[in-house]
Amino acid sequence: MKRNLLIVFLILLAFFVISFLTNILGALNPNVSASYTLTETMAGFLPFAFFIAYGIMSIPSGFLVEKWSEKKMMILAFMLAFLGALGFAFFPKFNVYVISLFTIGAGMAALQVVINPLLRVSGGEEHFAFNSVLAQLIFGLASFISPQMYSYFVTNIDQGNVQKPLIGMMTDLVPQMMSWVSVYWVFALVSIIMILIIILVKFPQVELQEDEKVGTKESYLELFKNKYVILFFFGIFAYVGTEQGISYWMSKFLSNYHGFDPDTTGADAVSYFWGLMTIGGILGLVLMKLFDSKQVLRWFTILAMICVLFGLIAGSSISVWAFPISGFFLSVMYPVIVSLGLNSVAKHHGSFAGILMTGIAGGAVVQILIGGISDLISLKVGMMFIFVTLGYILSISFWAKPLVKNKTIKSIKDIFKSDS
Repeated sequence: MKRNLLIVFLILLAFFVISFLTNILGALNPNVSASYTLTETMAGFLPFAFFIAYGIMSIPSGFLVEKWSEKKMMILAFMLAFLGALGFAFFPKFNVYVISLFTIGAGMAALQVVINPLLRVSGGEEHFAFNSVLAQLIFGLASFISPQMYSYFVTNIDQGNVQKPLIGMMTDLVPQMMSWVSVYWVFALVSIIMILIIILVKFPQVELQEDEKVGTKESYLELFKNKYVILFFFGIFAYVGTEQGISYWMSKFLSNYHGFDPDTTGADAVSYFWGLMTIGGILGLVLMKLFDSKQVLRWFTILAMICVLFGLIAGSSISVWAFPISGFFLSVMYPVIVSLGLNSVAKHHGSFAGILMTGIAGGAVVQILIGGISDLISLKVGMMFIFVTLGYILSISFWAKPLVKNKTIKSIKDIFKSDS
């Protein structure tokens, strides 16, 4: 079909919003914990509430998008995000916050199922790889901007700078000593704007390729009998657990152990983590063209482990940079693990992709484990659990089958370049 640049722009905007809403949790962690006097275990429950929605919603969303239209599913996804953000903004209680996080997470999970095939159709299959990389760059840009937006609102509201843009209005909307709630007013506004835009845009007809279809119950049962399906499911589980384990806890770690202000230095660290991950992803694409993807995964994982180690044991001047730099080396893990995984099965790639996406729930479970260990011993020891997940990822570079260069794997790899 003819390229539809308006839809391409809309999808790229959707990638921006997904990242903008998703990758703020690490910057918020210290203030949320202080506002509700949370233990580390309870703090770990917050990303659990968000990412468990991916585990629950990914496969059902695939069935729904085949039954409904892409337009209806995108409206539903942003409506869930809008209701979750606005509900908490009006009622900033802890139990409402947990429900809000799950609701927003469910919306973002549904949205990711829709937009990748839609990008292929609207942008033209011959341009899909380029558009996927562009989407990743925009995703990374939003991850960088989101913590900066948080820092702007929180520092200016706390300092009473009501003359600055939006600060006076936000000061009236948020409870005292909870300036961080302002970001959820922004999220609600962004979500309703996206709904209005989607309503006004005419969508193309999307015919899913065989590798993009969700598959039957029988295909899932057959896949679960394949040990590689289970092993690569845990690969995605470990990757998202690692990514969120670093990004979610680093600001609190830097505050607790080095005295850095979470509203400025901590938020910057989270912002740089996502920014460097984007830059690393660009380099990773080049390296994977030049070298065996298993070797790239192996060395990037080892370097990520070194960065995390320095972040945990080094002095403040090194630690504040070691954690963000680890994001650079995490950048290649997601596309390589997905590609190697899909390369390990001969059929039912659409169903397998749904199983892999369910592994995003690792972002939920690992945070609970880190929080629980932190309460029992210390946050530093809790964050050492990240070496377990990185160790599993490192093992993939030894036992995975070499990546076969073929059209099926290339297209699926491109489809799942976008992250949690």
